[in-house]
Amino acid sequence: MKFSDVVSLAYRSVRSNKLRTGITITIIAFGIMALIGIITAIQAMNQKLTESFSTMGANGFTIRFKERNFHFGNDGGNDVKLSKKGAKKQKQSSLNKRITEEEAELFIQGYQFPGATAGISTFSGRNNIVSYQSVKSSPNVVMFGADENYLYLNGFTLYAGRNFSRQEVQSSQNICLLGYDAASKLFKLDRSLAINHIVRINDLPYRVIGVLGSRGSSFGFSRDNVVIIGYKSVEKISSNNSYTIGAKVDQINQVENAMGEAEGVFRAIRKLNTTEESNFVVERSDSVAEKAINVLGYLTAAIVVIGFITLIGSAIGLMNIMLVSVTERTKEVGLIKAIGGKSRTVRQQFLSEAILISVLGALFGIISGVLVGNLFSMLLKTGFVVPWLWVGYGIAICGTVGLLAGLYPALKAGKLNPIDALRYE
Repeated sequence: MKFSDVVSLAYRSVRSNKLRTGITITIIAFGIMALIGIITAIQAMNQKLTESFSTMGANGFTIRFKERNFHFGNDGGNDVKLSKKGAKKQKQSSLNKRITEEEAELFIQGYQFPGATAGISTFSGRNNIVSYQSVKSSPNVVMFGADENYLYLNGFTLYAGRNFSRQEVQSSQNICLLGYDAASKLFKLDRSLAINHIVRINDLPYRVIGVLGSRGSSFGFSRDNVVIIGYKSVEKISSNNSYTIGAKVDQINQVENAMGEAEGVFRAIRKLNTTEESNFVVERSDSVAEKAINVLGYLTAAIVVIGFITLIGSAIGLMNIMLVSVTERTKEVGLIKAIGGKSRTVRQQFLSEAILISVLGALFGIISGVLVGNLFSMLLKTGFVVPWLWVGYGIAICGTVGLLAGLYPALKAGKLNPIDALRYE
């Protein structure tokens, strides 16, 4: 019997047992759907993270008083940070000395790296209210204090109006830049009307000099619901702020050198001696996305383990079903052998059935998983994502599962004695 005849016979056998085959395919498809669906969603998150932080540029870095961590759950307050070389450990509590306005300004004055632009900013909370006449925003406007270099360092564009001038920032004038969504809320469709109008930020009056271009949303949260004021005006609204220093260099291959010089300058400002570790963090702008993507990598590994456990269960179920099929078709096997069929042909038939069921389950699971995963990508407003590598893995894994699950039943069927098989009741 030709191999094509064996496969055709296996296909007819699979079709003749629709209920049993359907249940088995569903079990396998569900495991693959969960695996591919979550992998697809994670790739969409990776894509969104890359898009979200790409505006900051790979040629930029920041100095902050503590590292930004990405983790799931609560670590009980025992944060531990690995140094760059991974050799030393440092408690996170040693990084809690805030950067003052004076220290940030001293750095700007003393940092003279060629081709570098540096600026000062501070985060001033995400529960602010901006109002114009009788219209109020929701109490979730994010506010930053910044200088004239903030827009350049963070990849902002201007929709209308102009940026701060250095003199305006230093003289602590009550002026602000409205984010695209904040301006839309207060001035409806014509956001450019905001220019030169007085808005109130937490009941303090500020004149709008510019409206920022839209940056879209990230993980369902708008990046345009912001307001930016001069960093010297922040104390009027919030106190005890820690300041962040941002910098960019012209040449990407100079970033490490620029970071090294920046660390040396700021250590001197902090009055640290040579034996003391830095009580601040210097990190590249794209390292934030890199850390988040690394966390997603751990999540991917966990999901893969869970997916393999599900597929092992599916393999056991498939093997049991194939054993039942061998028992039910004992007379059929005997007839095949009685008319000259070889044991190898019988084994090929049962193995083909098992592999066919597994691959069908993989195909249905992959299609369902990609569709389910892209529902999440639609929420994030990313492009359609297909994890082609994992699609290949899914088909290969399910083919292997079918082969292993069908191996024992196929061997059992191949060893049946034709006379005993024909007499089987």
